[in-house]
Amino acid sequence: MKIRMPSYKLTHNDAVEIWLSYWNGEFQHRIAAKYDVNPGRVNEVIKGHRHPGSELIARSKKPAA
Repeated sequence: MKIRMPSYKLTHNDAVEIWLSYWNGEFQHRIAAKYDVNPGRVNEVIKGHRHPGSELIARSKKPAA
């Protein structure tokens, strides 16, 4: 039996990058694939359940439209 390695754990900086990717129109499942995590983890960031405050930091890094 092959031992499975746990998937990557998202950091606060990852969450900021997730917000930026999401606002650029990238789909959540594609963002999840970049980080090798379940799409539910990305959704938890977008819904504000994980890494609170990451959205505000991402807004400050977002280029002005």
